[in-house]
Amino acid sequence: MPVSVKAVAVFCGSRFGNDPSYRQVAQDAGQLLAQKGIRLVYGGGSHGLMGVVADATLRAGGNVTGVIPHFLHTREKMHEGVAELIVVDSMHVRKQIMFSRADAFWILPGGFGTFDEMMEILTWKQLQRHAKPIIIVNTAGWANQVIAMLDAAEAQGFATASARGKIEIVKDVAEALEHSLSEATATPPLSVDQL
Repeated sequence: MPVSVKAVAVFCGSRFGNDPSYRQVAQDAGQLLAQKGIRLVYGGGSHGLMGVVADATLRAGGNVTGVIPHFLHTREKMHEGVAELIVVDSMHVRKQIMFSRADAFWILPGGFGTFDEMMEILTWKQLQRHAKPIIIVNTAGWANQVIAMLDAAEAQGFATASARGKIEIVKDVAEALEHSLSEATATPPLSVDQL
């Protein structure tokens, strides 16, 4: 049963990366979410692409929820400009809250933390803990090697084709929004301790 997408969790880097298109896709994501009245849920930092997506959402008049562990206060620098900033005790609780607040997940350029978030939310979907869209926005081919790894897991017999199909690849945020709206489905609510 189709449902509306009221909030999107964006996973992305706390650094800018080497290609200017990475910053641009983060700006595009924030602007688009704000224009569509969709809340941004993100990692709560003000550095790197995380800061770009939050700032772009705020500048466009959107709503932002940041979730950050207290020990990252200085490393990622908490974003003091967001209306809702949730400070938690661990990375796992951060991901649980981001999951519970979001109707879809967009993976933008990022590093190890972004990969961790992507793989955990994908694993939860494989284990039927949710049916929410998970979408890699492969701007400038940043995720080509990640996609190759996912394909290799299937080819090597470590993942089924149906599991591999639980994450989508798109070229830009407009396509990510389109897929989010068409793929979102109602799922039984889970408490965060069930994840």
